[in-house]
This record gives sequence, C-alpha cells and structure tokens, in this order.
Amino acid sequence: MRALYAPTVPRLALPPAAHWGSRPLLTARVARLRGAGSMVRGRISRLSVRDVRFPTSLGGHGSDAMHTDPDYSAAYVVIETDAEDGIKGCGITFTLGKGTEVVVCAVNALAHHVLNKDLKDIVGDFRGFYRQLTSDGQLRWIGPEKGVVHLATAAVLNAVWDLWAKQEGKPVWKLLVDMDPRTLVSCIDFRYLTDVLTEEDALEILQKGQVGKKEREKQMLAQGYPAYTTSCAWLGYSDDTLKQLCAQALKDGWTRFKVKVGADLQDDVRRCQIIRDMIGPEKTLMMDANQRWDVPEAVEWMSKLAKFKPLWIEEPTSPDDILGHAAISKALVPLGIGIATGEQCHNRVIFKQLLQAKALQFLQIDSCRLGSVNENLSVLLMAKKFEIPVCPHAGGVGLCELVQHLIIFDYISVSASLKNRMCEYVDHLHEHFKYPVMIQRASYMPPKDPGYSTEMKEESVKKHQYPDGEVWKKLLAAQEN
Repeated sequence: MRALYAPTVPRLALPPAAHWGSRPLLTARVARLRGAGSMVRGRISRLSVRDVRFPTSLGGHGSDAMHTDPDYSAAYVVIETDAEDGIKGCGITFTLGKGTEVVVCAVNALAHHVLNKDLKDIVGDFRGFYRQLTSDGQLRWIGPEKGVVHLATAAVLNAVWDLWAKQEGKPVWKLLVDMDPRTLVSCIDFRYLTDVLTEEDALEILQKGQVGKKEREKQMLAQGYPAYTTSCAWLGYSDDTLKQLCAQALKDGWTRFKVKVGADLQDDVRRCQIIRDMIGPEKTLMMDANQRWDVPEAVEWMSKLAKFKPLWIEEPTSPDDILGHAAISKALVPLGIGIATGEQCHNRVIFKQLLQAKALQFLQIDSCRLGSVNENLSVLLMAKKFEIPVCPHAGGVGLCELVQHLIIFDYISVSASLKNRMCEYVDHLHEHFKYPVMIQRASYMPPKDPGYSTEMKEESVKKHQYPDGEVWKKLLAAQEN
C-alpha cells in the first residue's frame, strides 16, 4: 500500500521577502533549495492550451438570473518539462462558453514568461514570477490584474502549482500546510495591500496558525470540510425537478442549500417556499442573485424574501460596487441576512476594499478568478485579520476540485475555525477529471493524490474540445440543419 504522501525534505526558513530585491540573495535561495534535496526539477519545455466546453445549457444546468444559458467551459493548460519523470502540470480557468477562445489567446500571449524557465527558479522566487506574469509592460494594459488576462494568468499559475505539488508527491493543500510560514509569505505579492496586510502581519497570522495545526489536519482527514449544495435550485429548473433534486439531497445528508433568485419576485417566493417547506426551519438556506439588482432594488427584494430566513444573499448587485454592497449590508443585517460576494471580484484589492467598507459578512474566494494560489493566500490572510468567514465559490468545470485545497489549508493553517464556514458544491462534470472531488456526509474529504486535482481525462478533453471535438461537431452540425 503506497504512502499517503511521499516524504519531502522540510523547506528552509527564508529571509524576509522585503530583502529579496538583490539577485545574489535570490540566487542563494535557489541554491539552498537545490542543496536541501528539494524534489523540484526540470525546465519548462512546452505549454499547451485548449478550449474545452460542455453543453450544459441544454439541461438548464448552471442557469441563474444573469447567465441563462451557460455552457460550462475551461481554458485547459498543460505544462511539460524536460525532466525524465514526464510529470505534467495541469491548470484551468473557468468560463461559460463564448469567450473561452479569448482566454486561450491570452494564455498564449503569456507563454513566453513561462517557457524555458527552470521550475526551481519559479518556485524559488514565486512572488517575482507572479509579478512578472501580472506586470507585463504591454499585457497589463488590458488588465491590470483583472478580466481575460487575469483569468489566463490563473490558468497558467494553477498548472505551475499542480506541477510543483506532483513533483513533491503531495496534494496542494498538504504542500501548503507543510510549508514554512516564511516560504508561504514569499509566494504572495503584497503590492497595494500594505495599508491592511503587511508581510509581518501575514507571518504573524501563519505562525499563530501553527498551534493546533496537526490536530486540525487529523480532523479534516477524518471528517472533511463542510459543504453546501447549489445543485438543486438552478433558475432554469422546473418545480418538479427542484423538488426531486431537493428530496434526493436531503436523503444524501445535505443540510445547507442555496437557491438562485432575482429574475421574478413571485417566482422567487414560490420556489423559496417549496425549498423551505421541504428542508424545514432548522436547515440552512442561502440565496444568490448573481448581480441582478440595483442597490435599492436589492434591499426591497430581499426584504420580501426575509421570511424564508436566508443566511445570506449572494452577489446582490454589481461585483464592482463596493459601496453598494456596504449599503445593502447595512440595510439587511438587521433582518438577519448577511452579504456574500467574491466569485467575480477581480483581485485582492477589491477584496481589501470590501473588507474595509464592511460590505460583506461572508467572503467567497474563487480559484480561477484570482491569480491562483498566490493571490488567494493574500485574501485568506486578510479575511482572517478582519475575522470574516471564507465560504468559497465552486462548481463550474473543476472549481470544486481546485478550491477544496484552498479551504482545507485555510482551516488547518489560517482560520482554525469552522463557525459560519462552508464550501460550495455543485454535482456537475466531476467525471471528466482524473482525480475528482470526494464528498462524504456532505463534506469535502481532503484529496490524497499529488497535485491540484486539475488534471482532466484526455478522452474528455478530446471529445469536448471546441469546435473540433466529437460532441461539438455533432451539435454544430445539428444547429446548421
């Protein structure tokens, strides 16, 4: 029986990142990594990216008040090295169909920053590599650190983290948990954050998180991380489908449910009544408007849905409207309704301002919207400083597979709390992944396979590649006829 994790030499404590500006110190750090027997190896010799789409719109899966016909899709990146082991790093960013080809173009535009780099040099100065990708003097003009170019950056970085963790023989969450706090801090770009979170703050939080860490890791391995389901109540589902899926979810042990709202108030009232009647008064209900409303409309609409006792309303208005979220929060918190947002927050700066403005009670990171693990680390640390619970966004293509690593790390090494915390789960498309999520007792069980759980089955990729895969050739031919 193979060991759960391959043994790895402990990472060295590193000098404060503020002093890394000189090349000799960076070179010395890489040399120490090599001398310490680190398993990181190989020069990146190839980067490929494919447009993979699943026709989920045909069944109404993923439908909400703003995205009525999503085809869950991904720009799928594979990084190869010249190392003899043949290990590949796989990364994705999530899209909804049209536009995936634009993300693919952006990945290709970033490729020159990655090719012919030694992986040791990348992880030896991960902050520098992150900044190189996000601060390209020309590409940043179509960002910076937001939109298509940032989605592409996430896909590339997700592939790098997958490659690093596979080479170390650990799942990403375990790689992070075992990492020295200074090494973790060295992965984060603190630019634009230091009025709220300094390197010293981050280091202090992570060092405090060392206390009780082993016990929390054992707890996660035994019990998993609590989840909630969104699979029952997509806006495009009929009442019969909603009832059927809700009944099955209750039978499977789910206690936390989210319903999509925002298109029609009377329709929302009817559907929320169905779900609340089915799950009873004790189980948790959340609502998600997917950015549908203006600020006054959000307050008025949710005042009429307050009788269903939702824990939160998610994305009530534009994801860029920080002060709007703050106004909605001020109006709804007295009704017992919190504000949740984050799945379409461009970057760490937007999260910083949402926290500063007291505009949310639940923070929702996304593994592909932000700049991969690196940027998500900074947001987890800010959330801890403000004592705001993190409840990640998931679903789509591979988002559950990715974000489980981040939230399990967060509990073990950062937040040390499960109060008001849960991770979204959507039961779609996991069969296309080599290492799919495992849900037991409505909880995410920590992945055991090395990597970031991002590797897709090659057969699935080929069948669903757009527009030349077998699935799309048939669908497009049918549309023409």
